[in-house]
Amino acid sequence: MTENTRNETLLVTGASGKTGRRVVEAAQTAGFDVRAASRSGAVRFDWADSATWDEALRGADAAYVAYPGDIGAPGAAESIGALARRALELGVRRLVLLSARGEAQAEPAERAVRESGAEWTVVRADWFMQNFSEGLLLEGVRGGEFVFPAGEVPVPFIDARDIADVVVKALTDSSYVGRTLEITGARLLSFRDAMAEISAAAGREIRYVPVSVKEYGVMLTDFGLPAEEVASLQEVFEALLDGSNAQTTAGVEQVLGRAPRDFTDFAREHAAQGVWKV
Repeated sequence: MTENTRNETLLVTGASGKTGRRVVEAAQTAGFDVRAASRSGAVRFDWADSATWDEALRGADAAYVAYPGDIGAPGAAESIGALARRALELGVRRLVLLSARGEAQAEPAERAVRESGAEWTVVRADWFMQNFSEGLLLEGVRGGEFVFPAGEVPVPFIDARDIADVVVKALTDSSYVGRTLEITGARLLSFRDAMAEISAAAGREIRYVPVSVKEYGVMLTDFGLPAEEVASLQEVFEALLDGSNAQTTAGVEQVLGRAPRDFTDFAREHAAQGVWKV
């Protein structure tokens, strides 16, 4: 695939998710032919149902691979490897995998893509800013009390729109084949700092309440998550929130030629949209 060839078809899995729908938007804005695939979309794609894979993959030139939930979860690497091999059989030449920065459990999934025979790029990202504005964590933020097992560890939160822009570049620019891109936001904030920024933007206090990973696991169990999933998430939290990711990278700027979006701007933008109003 040559750089910025707009007659190529880009498949986006998880096209209704936090990063997937933004990859669709970014690729369409850039003028690419996009096939948006999801469990309930016009193009159906379900990780749990391999019978849906062929229709989504056939005729695509490159694919964004975003596994739902945690990429280090049991069975993730096997599913990703199976998809990568089937994609290659159906003529999909390039795969861009979204992975988790600093998560050792993600390595089997990354290896499955690298060893598939396809042209590959791995994009490792950290905590999304959008975790506070949509999805499971939004309720706590909106409710004024954000409970999470992060202690006071600083995190380089990244805007999902920056992830999308990097992914589109990797899907369409051959210079990123065979590379692992580590991308972060521009600065470090603790979860307490993040709540303070959102509080200032929203005009009301949103308290951060740190708990232990064990306590959070009990909360997830009470919420109805299966024991195996809770145990996996506890392992991930312990790995990702041990301080080893407490540094930024220049990845976004190196790929896009601009600085990453800032958390303050994210907070102000979403507060203006009323995301955190009760």
